[in-house]
Amino acid sequence: MSQETGGRPATPKTCVIAVGNQKGGVGKTTTTVHIAAALGEMGRKVLVIDLDMNQGATRHLGIPSESFLGAYEVLTGEEQPEDVIVTEEDDGVDLPKGVHLVAARRNLEKVDKALLSINKFVISQDVLLKPLQSLEGKYDYIFLDTAPNATTPTIAAYKAAKYFILAAMPDPFAVAGLNDALTDIQGAQQNGNPGLRVLGVVLSGIDGRRTRLANTLIQYVEKQFATSDGKSAKFENTISRSTVIPEAQKDGKTIFQTAPNHKLADQYRALAREIEARLGRGLPQVLPAAEPTSRQADEGLAEEAVANG
Repeated sequence: MSQETGGRPATPKTCVIAVGNQKGGVGKTTTTVHIAAALGEMGRKVLVIDLDMNQGATRHLGIPSESFLGAYEVLTGEEQPEDVIVTEEDDGVDLPKGVHLVAARRNLEKVDKALLSINKFVISQDVLLKPLQSLEGKYDYIFLDTAPNATTPTIAAYKAAKYFILAAMPDPFAVAGLNDALTDIQGAQQNGNPGLRVLGVVLSGIDGRRTRLANTLIQYVEKQFATSDGKSAKFENTISRSTVIPEAQKDGKTIFQTAPNHKLADQYRALAREIEARLGRGLPQVLPAAEPTSRQADEGLAEEAVANG
């Protein structure tokens, strides 16, 4: 967690990155936990905060539902983040190297009611700010795994994150999900988090046999998401489709634990290096969010993708 010198902006000690897409089933959680595991393997200290009531990251990392206090208690202020973080030192826990977790439980669906009962004047979108401030400097990276809809924890993640990684895979409605997420990012930029930047777009389920659906998604991302110098915000390293991922998920592991020599593990390692290079870890590359497409144009792309299969 070095600081940049010579008049350049200093890198924040802890880089807070939200990962999401307003469409489920696009590899968002898989992307989150595997980037975290790849960075942990590189010697970084990483925390994943599961903000999805469906507990995707929690289950993927092998933590049984309802086993630990977690995100709900942190968001409502009942517990400090440090007191609910799951580590490899907890009994029965086998996390990837360098990765810790704030788990999710189903009670996240009741967080709005809980917040109002505690303080009717609470600003729900700000409930992550203080918890994250308390963790500053204790981790190299904090990843916020968001839900595929605009829940209070998800909106709080948009408000608190420094960077946003969008995850997508070939799907008839992938474009709609990206477009909706982009709209929410811009909403956060205009309402309290002007520094939020799209770090890039991770595409999964892409292999050598490019389908028209995959090509539609790639063309959309390359057109709609661009860096300040006009380059595509799509990460160069994409993730192939493979049964090794669901097999690892079934065991509550990442592929770094079950198949560390598999080509997908190498792809995630390369992606982690690309993320660090893009951040500069001292001079972050600023990626301004593009303007979202119109709903009509967006639906047209989705219909075209379905038609072209």
